[in-house]
Amino acid sequence: MFDKFREECGVFGVFGHHEAANLAYLGLYALQHRGQESAGIAAADGGRVRLSRQMGYVADAFNEATLSTLSGRAAIGHVRYSTAGESRLQNAQPLLIECAHGQIALCHNGNLVNAGELRSQLVRDGSIFQTTSDTEVVLHLYARSRATSAEDAIVESIAQVTGAFSLVMLTPDRLVAARDPHGFRPLAIGRLGEAVIITSETCALDLIGATYVRDVEPGEVVVVSAAGLRSVKPFPPATPAYCIFEHVYFARPDSYVFGRSVNEVRTDLGRLLAREAGVEADVVVPIPDSGVCAAVGYAEETGLPMRFGLIRNHYVGRTFIQPQQSIRHFGVKVKLNPVRSILEGQRVVLLDDSIVRGTTSRKIVRMVKAAGAREVHMRISCPPTISPCFYGVDTPRRSELIAATHTLDEIQRYLGADSLAYLSLEGLLAGVDPDRRSYCTSCYTGQYPVEFPRDAHAYMQLALKLESTNVRSSSVPEAEVTS
Repeated sequence: MFDKFREECGVFGVFGHHEAANLAYLGLYALQHRGQESAGIAAADGGRVRLSRQMGYVADAFNEATLSTLSGRAAIGHVRYSTAGESRLQNAQPLLIECAHGQIALCHNGNLVNAGELRSQLVRDGSIFQTTSDTEVVLHLYARSRATSAEDAIVESIAQVTGAFSLVMLTPDRLVAARDPHGFRPLAIGRLGEAVIITSETCALDLIGATYVRDVEPGEVVVVSAAGLRSVKPFPPATPAYCIFEHVYFARPDSYVFGRSVNEVRTDLGRLLAREAGVEADVVVPIPDSGVCAAVGYAEETGLPMRFGLIRNHYVGRTFIQPQQSIRHFGVKVKLNPVRSILEGQRVVLLDDSIVRGTTSRKIVRMVKAAGAREVHMRISCPPTISPCFYGVDTPRRSELIAATHTLDEIQRYLGADSLAYLSLEGLLAGVDPDRRSYCTSCYTGQYPVEFPRDAHAYMQLALKLESTNVRSSSVPEAEVTS
């Protein structure tokens, strides 16, 4: 309904706790914002790995009866938004296989840019794929590995993939976490008593009362077993390329990502935006929830009051049924409603974190003006988005990004705003990375740290959606429990 980039996925792991599956359930609750299509948990009791996964929200995917089947002191979990592969249960994670190395379950956040080529080769060599997800190639590489230990087979398999991956894996007796050498996606380590926790964001640690220890470093593989935590760095070092959009939009404001508070970064971006693009106005209004932190910073810097002039309906889900054409003008008003007492007669600075196609922003500007605003000045706390992402963010094609095909004046006229300004790339980097560490800014610059697929168009159309004949089973059960 909203014209926004989509979240990617969230991963969670725990080792050494008698309520491992319940902790994974809670961890996924905290990570729900990173994916709402499906949720799954795999648990290990030292002898077997058991799996449960289902389409929908975490709260819908599990109940007490389901969790009671996931026994053991280790578990991993996943919430999914499909950036490669279709949205169906077969693609839900964790993926679980049994091969010569034994059982292994896998959860993945990111996108593997060479998955298509690897998959084609594996199919030619006789592999039969069960899903249309890029993640499954890792399991096929693992199963075919001639390495003498499961750990060596894991390293050998992920050494062959390129792109973005933050992985958590579970065997019957150990938990493994790995992050790609560029470190595109976040992955943090925490402690809950003697138990080790792995999570995409630290907000999941807060929920279960765990303590943040450190991030899994780019290129690091962490193995947790009864013998303790062991770290190896088997890959050649690479220039860090942390996803800057985690700070701009994806991560929860109460998380620490790449070592920095998301809330503080976003508030700083608002302050920097105010210095770069201040305007005479009466009130600062955030577009909820994404524009709130930046609006706080903008208001602090300018001395203008910040008021909630738009109220979000939090109970509109993905299952909202679009009305017939005759009443479809409800549009964005189903989710946002203006507060006339705040907006009427005012010169409004409207704050948001990004503009993708511009369609939603246009409707919101019209809504604010219809509520009586005298002027509407649109301010965006990041630079214009001009290029798609190949590393795990669901973006439209370049031709659909309004900033890639229109000038600033053209976008302003399309939105119907009295003025429009974006935060500069220099301002964004100053707010996100005062020490000038390396972040991936490809969505703003078109400069990609890892070569993207040769057939970019097919990739953006989720080329891994294979013909049904290439997938062994075409039936789609509503839920799945494997033991």
